[in-house]
Amino acid sequence: MHAVLAAGGAYVPVDPDHPVERTGYVLDSSEPVLVLTTSRDGFGAPDSVPVVAVDELDVSDFSADAVSAAERVSILRPENTAYVIYTSGSTGRPKGVALPHAATVNQLLWAQDRYPLDATDVVLLKTPFTFDVSVWELFWTLQTGARLVVAEPDGHRDPEYLARVIDEQQVTTVHFVPSMLAAFLSAIPGSVGSSLRRVFVAGEALPMETVRRFAAVAGDTQLHNWYGPAEAEVVTAWAADPGASVAPIGSPVWNTRVLVLDGRLHPVPVGVAGELYLSGVQLARGYHGRVDLTAERFVADPFGSGARMYRTGDLVRWTRSGELEYLGRTDFQVKLRGQRIELGEIESALQQVPGVGQAVVVLHSDAQVGDRLVGYVAGAVDSGVVLDAVRSVLPSYMVPSQVVVLDELPLNASGKLDRKALPEPVFEAVEFRAPRT
Repeated sequence: MHAVLAAGGAYVPVDPDHPVERTGYVLDSSEPVLVLTTSRDGFGAPDSVPVVAVDELDVSDFSADAVSAAERVSILRPENTAYVIYTSGSTGRPKGVALPHAATVNQLLWAQDRYPLDATDVVLLKTPFTFDVSVWELFWTLQTGARLVVAEPDGHRDPEYLARVIDEQQVTTVHFVPSMLAAFLSAIPGSVGSSLRRVFVAGEALPMETVRRFAAVAGDTQLHNWYGPAEAEVVTAWAADPGASVAPIGSPVWNTRVLVLDGRLHPVPVGVAGELYLSGVQLARGYHGRVDLTAERFVADPFGSGARMYRTGDLVRWTRSGELEYLGRTDFQVKLRGQRIELGEIESALQQVPGVGQAVVVLHSDAQVGDRLVGYVAGAVDSGVVLDAVRSVLPSYMVPSQVVVLDELPLNASGKLDRKALPEPVFEAVEFRAPRT
């Protein structure tokens, strides 16, 4: 990855364990000039793409004279693409997000200013390269002279393995998806590790229960909540406070503008929910080869001088302290018995119940009982107590018909919540009662 950028190119990470169909689509749409791999991966690329197995190269075939001085210098501009990462698409096709050098450099400089790394730091690189967190895990570490420890494949999904590596390698800096941090806290004996100085979380909503559990065993270790879609690097940050009532996603980083707008692109007042829009140097160039999708998601900024805004699809609201509170996805809005309901608002209420570590709400359709809201929570709690708690803060039509308590919520390969793997709820038959006055 360093070599590709040094040569003036852009890299596209491909996971050899991904389905062949997905890998084929990534290679077809990105049109790489070269695929770098190792022979042990047994990676099968289309015949039209040149493949080089780096472990089979004979170093003696290369010399310093093989490349001229002019060829060693690439003319790069800040807006040139540094990497393309393919994320899941709502249409079923992955979409390649092209990030420019300016976005990554801005994030790395901000991070180093806010949380300085030095030669005494050890950073654990455990995120697969097909996810954008790996970018700062790798480049931030090496450009500051810190030491990089690379976790074994799939190690990011094993909390006991991670605890052992953190202890053995004296790791000072690590990143978790919030749900994985909750699993990690459950697996450790009572302390997060004496070497840890800072822990970053990103990728999901951070429950306050997880913040409090972390504070109870963290000692002097700091917890920071980062927010940033693949289309915009990290754009907001919050230093976790266990005394807070909710865990916001924080305030903007350098050279980044955040806007909370309604359906007419008008700013909403403090405390009112709206869609989050982003602008500034952090933005991606767009979706590689998808002009139509780029135009749909990256729109003109009506408040600036011809700049672009990215429509995140995330529902947020400003707090009185000037920070953003994440409420959920705008595409998770459902309609139940004529009422429009934001599932994220219910999830936020569930996560504020003491003992609840994580929460998700789905609209479940049943042929016998009709549509019902079902909540799933992870933690040592009683479902009746959870329902009583949310009834005190939510209108009746937003209270789930049932709360299912699980030891932990199911996760997918990237360590994020897997909604499709949630167990089916069981509804009890209700005896019909005729209406009376």
